[in-house]
Amino acid sequence: MKSTKLNTILSFALVIALGFSNWSCNNTPKQEAQTEIAHAHDDNRFGGLQLYTLRNDIGQNGENLESVLKAVADAGYKNIEAAGYNQGKYYGLTPAEFKSLLEKYNLNPISSHQGSITFENADQELADAIAVGFKYFVIPVPPMGMFTFNRETQTIGMKGGAKKLTEVINQLGEKAHTAGISLVYHNHQFEFTKDEEGIKVFDYLVENSNPDHVNFEMDLYWVEVAKESHVDYFKKYPGRFKLWHVKDMDDQGRFAPVGEGHIDFKTITENAAISGMEYYFVEQDQTFNHTPLDAIKISHEGLKKFGLDKK
Repeated sequence: MKSTKLNTILSFALVIALGFSNWSCNNTPKQEAQTEIAHAHDDNRFGGLQLYTLRNDIGQNGENLESVLKAVADAGYKNIEAAGYNQGKYYGLTPAEFKSLLEKYNLNPISSHQGSITFENADQELADAIAVGFKYFVIPVPPMGMFTFNRETQTIGMKGGAKKLTEVINQLGEKAHTAGISLVYHNHQFEFTKDEEGIKVFDYLVENSNPDHVNFEMDLYWVEVAKESHVDYFKKYPGRFKLWHVKDMDDQGRFAPVGEGHIDFKTITENAAISGMEYYFVEQDQTFNHTPLDAIKISHEGLKKFGLDKK
């Protein structure tokens, strides 16, 4: 698991700090015709994708964003979750430009990971997400300096404790609610440990956050890493898990496409209604036996096995 943790840390750093240069596209009649043909069967598309999975395909400066979005749509996905916000732009595009590009490929903007949010920039970040059309604003890790990375042990964690994190998330959740967008917090494995006061962070956060302002994106893989029961949490806190990250775990404990690992998606999805899940997103932080694009195609087929093609 050591290499997996290191790769994930690098992922976090990019999600929070990744910046893309300006990028624009020109819509020609030929391009529009090609798009119309390519998406003639949009009614058969389902499910969501976290674009972080394809970050290397997108390119450091967002130069391949349009071709990647087309590939995502062609792979059968209809919803996206972004992870490329930096200083007012998404993958180098203004909110209006990004929204327009998503519309071109009939992709629905559902949520955006924006770990750079602070009390000072919250109004602008929330407004930018709303301008794209996102329904959910996702905090991917403890914000404002609470997220930690131990280089010596290559482990991730947090400082400040459950009470401090909950205080911050509640304040940001209230700001989001006032602005007109729903805030959710995304878990990893470390939230299921106890802080210095002996408090289990995740449970405290769920129990002491305002459900009218704060809910959760359950990452099914990291709950598995924490050796917790997804369904037990659904039942303990019904209706609080509005979003899911769907990825599998292979026998080595690594990320895997949906259906190529041992996570019990059948039981999990049978309890989707209890969880409150409204949208899910395929995500694979790292790929090992497939290219990222092949991995998302395999996962999309795997979703059908567990009834997730109904959303």
